Amino acid sequence: MVQVIPAHIKDVWDEWNIRGIVILSLSIQTILIILAPLRKRTSNRFLALVLWLSYLLADWSANFVIGLIAKNQGKELKPDDPPQDQQLMALWAPFLLLHLGGPDTITAYSLEDNALWHRHFLGLALQALPGAYVVIQSLPNPLWVIILLLFIAGTLKYLERTIALYLASSDKFRGSMLEVPDSDPDETHRPRKDDSMPNNMQEYGRQIRPLRLEKPARDLAPLDILQFAFWFFNNFRSLMVNNIFSSDQREESREFFSKLTDEEALRILEMELGFIYEGLYTKVSVLHTWVGALTRTLALGSLLSAFCIFHYRTNKSHEFHGADIVITYTLFLVGIALDLVSLLMILPSDWTFAVISRINDDEVDSGSRIDPFLHWFLGFKKLRWKEQKCCDGKSKHEVLNTPFLIQRWAGSIKLFNFIAYSVKADIERIHDVKGRTRRLVWKAILHPFIYAINTFRKLFETIAIWHHDLQQYIRYVINMLSRKNPVTRCIIIFVEFWLMIPHFFTLIGNYITDFLGINDLLDEIILRRSVHSEPLTKELWVFIFTQLKSKLQRPDKERSKTKAGRKGWASDISELGMADTKRLVRYIADVDYDRSLMLWHIATELCYQEEASTKENCDDREFSKILSDYMMYLLIMQPKLMSEVAGIGKIRFRDTLAEAEKFYKRRHIENSSVKRASHEILSVRIEIHPRNVKGNESKSVLFEARALAKELNKMREENMWSVVSKVWMELLFHAACNCDATARMEQLSKGGELLVFVWLALAHLGLGGQLGSSATEMSETN
Repeated sequence: MVQVIPAHIKDVWDEWNIRGIVILSLSIQTILIILAPLRKRTSNRFLALVLWLSYLLADWSANFVIGLIAKNQGKELKPDDPPQDQQLMALWAPFLLLHLGGPDTITAYSLEDNALWHRHFLGLALQALPGAYVVIQSLPNPLWVIILLLFIAGTLKYLERTIALYLASSDKFRGSMLEVPDSDPDETHRPRKDDSMPNNMQEYGRQIRPLRLEKPARDLAPLDILQFAFWFFNNFRSLMVNNIFSSDQREESREFFSKLTDEEALRILEMELGFIYEGLYTKVSVLHTWVGALTRTLALGSLLSAFCIFHYRTNKSHEFHGADIVITYTLFLVGIALDLVSLLMILPSDWTFAVISRINDDEVDSGSRIDPFLHWFLGFKKLRWKEQKCCDGKSKHEVLNTPFLIQRWAGSIKLFNFIAYSVKADIERIHDVKGRTRRLVWKAILHPFIYAINTFRKLFETIAIWHHDLQQYIRYVINMLSRKNPVTRCIIIFVEFWLMIPHFFTLIGNYITDFLGINDLLDEIILRRSVHSEPLTKELWVFIFTQLKSKLQRPDKERSKTKAGRKGWASDISELGMADTKRLVRYIADVDYDRSLMLWHIATELCYQEEASTKENCDDREFSKILSDYMMYLLIMQPKLMSEVAGIGKIRFRDTLAEAEKFYKRRHIENSSVKRASHEILSVRIEIHPRNVKGNESKSVLFEARALAKELNKMREENMWSVVSKVWMELLFHAACNCDATARMEQLSKGGELLVFVWLALAHLGLGGQLGSSATEMSETN
């Protein structure tokens, strides 16, 4: 019988399979503990891939090696095996239960994992049974005390994970809002000093709620920011699952946020979103309760006790393999070290500081003795801004430049520009924090490879275009020369064969992608090459928050209008401050949101390239450009987040892209600059509006956007960029109010999104859709 796998390879596998996978499981735990906290600070796809693979392999490796250990217990010993080696391997089984409990820094990779808490609870019992079977098979075992202690530690760690998943599940969030009925409406939101934490989510530690939610007359200190953020997190958790909240809550929150400065609001929002992230994706919500403190103390104490007994009271020199002793010590020491590292990560966290501090009710109260240290430490983690020149040096803006390891979110905005992508132009950055020199070096390194790839791609495209004509011509020549010169015929057939190779590989590639259904994935990968990040500027956030607060000046009845009560997706166009608004009504009113977004995106880019920057228009022009590219990125690259408003955005994008590429080919401007492409589009003379020519059947908006750009250019004397920037504010606010709740929370584990900040600010200002219908009707009646 032929052996597919050589005997010596099988022997190595039989000897090292358990040992190798145990070390693999421990390595995965180390990767998760160290790298998991980074994912809230960056959207790096490589980091996301590493964490995703590690998260999936963590459970698989632990389950697999427990099965191998169970199988090993019934195997006959080899002559050179120590007599009690199997008993030591039985000691590894509860270590795997510890690993299944997962690290403190990540309990769920995505929100779907929280919904599967039932499965993990069942897994606790199912994983304990194989472990118990392994121990029973190894009896009598002198290590039974150590194994028992490790079983206690592993069971408690697994229980912590299951509870954390349960508390972060959407059903628990929704159910918790109904646990305590409001028996006395006069006492709603007026807690006493000795009020305990609300019952929902079993109490993230001591409730820290002020006697009344009121902003002090002074600027908020770092500790004040933290405490108010934690208060909002505890009392507005229902926002995470799109629950409505009462008008009392709305008014309380609106009054407080309307008095905040722009940076104070940003700092509170980022801390509140940080609390939401920790509650959804980590064990912090469990560890800061008395149950969590008890289970962690018992688990760590059991682990330390087991190590001491193994080290001081076990005779290891003649009973076990030397490699197995080393592995066991590694499991103990690294396990203890990882637990301590996890605690060190949790102790200086915002959540810990919020639990141990308290809000001062008056200026005379100096707070607790630890408050000065908390002020200093939180001040060290505050937002950092860096001044940069922009608008060709005509202006300066402050960009967010917080050091990576103390960031609470990515602090950047991802941008995608349609015209730059369609014409295959280089990315133009407005604020280059990382430095132009560094990017030029990387570009010089990668340029030869990119040039070679583009050359081959163009060659294959040319061959594909001319292949049909060449094939007909070659067949004609073969027929003419086949009788006179057989050698020539063979040469021509040989050439035709080589010309067919690129076409053959193209057909095979298309067949594979169609069969696997990954065409959309490949398109997304290609699109992402044109996505780049811009740091958030203080001026842009001030503009956004100012526009939000300006909406509070409208009457309550107007603020409470539903989407159905509006003409189109936007507010009254007269609010945009234009002298003559009739020319632009057709691009906003009664227009699908995705169509309007693409129209204004292309028109904004055309105007941006046409009009140079000046000191007067710098801010509005830059805000319009950044928001335009950001909203285009959301529409095309974040379909789940924009699913409520995206409509047929992707179909419209593809049709517009196809029309743009045909136009560029006719004008011979492929692979040119954005400025030249914009100039060519604006130079087209159109007598009849494209929408009247093509009707509603056409999905392309390229030349309709050109008509909008022409209309906007007529308004240069009326502060055109002020109008355009306010239109983009309307587009942004509408998307924030209607973004998908699940995708919104998932963004917190991918570096965060500006849209999520805007959504939360809208909710706290009472401008979103989180107000009960009865309250809305009452406000309209009044």
